[in-house]
Amino acid sequence: MIEKMDDFFTARVNGYDRHMKSNIEGADSFYRYTASLLPTEDRANVLDLGCGTGLELEEYFAVNPNARVTGIDLTKAMLDALKFKFPDKEIITVCGSYFAVPFGVEVFDAAVSVESLHHFSKEEKIPLYTKLRNALKPGGYFILTDYFAELNEQEVFFRQELLRIRQEQKLPNDVFYHYDTPLTVEHEKETLLEAGFSQVNEIERWEVTHTLKAVR
Repeated sequence: MIEKMDDFFTARVNGYDRHMKSNIEGADSFYRYTASLLPTEDRANVLDLGCGTGLELEEYFAVNPNARVTGIDLTKAMLDALKFKFPDKEIITVCGSYFAVPFGVEVFDAAVSVESLHHFSKEEKIPLYTKLRNALKPGGYFILTDYFAELNEQEVFFRQELLRIRQEQKLPNDVFYHYDTPLTVEHEKETLLEAGFSQVNEIERWEVTHTLKAVR
């Protein structure tokens, strides 16, 4: 039985940071690299999608200690750990789905997401990315560091497997379950462009983890 997304991360919150840093290829550097791409201006306003316990924020606050961050995550336990970790930082936490939470219009200087969005299809992401683009100020950008499928065949297989499991286990369509369905890098780029971003480039990679920059 695959687990609900919230239940999966709630059960693993205590060892989450250690697991991510020690078990994912490149994690010892990609959190730092991702943070280095975010705005350095004093009190820059940044949106973090699927912020978890804030591994990328540890690195970002080291670069920009006065940044203002809005972190959205499904899991309250993760957000509690984040707030405990950064008691002196200007962080707004929102417990909910980033598909449902309003972002506002031209609010953020930049947005970031690390190892969160590989659970969703192109069709699910286009409205999310459209909303995200609209939430960025002119000249704003989105940094996505995530797990991607290497081949189109992998992408199709993962998606079909999730649909098969959902049908087999009679899982409701309106609940998020923890199962990886990464797109290929090319399909992720297409998705961001279809959502209205003007330019999308891959700028770094570590095995199956890649960093993309999408400019409003």
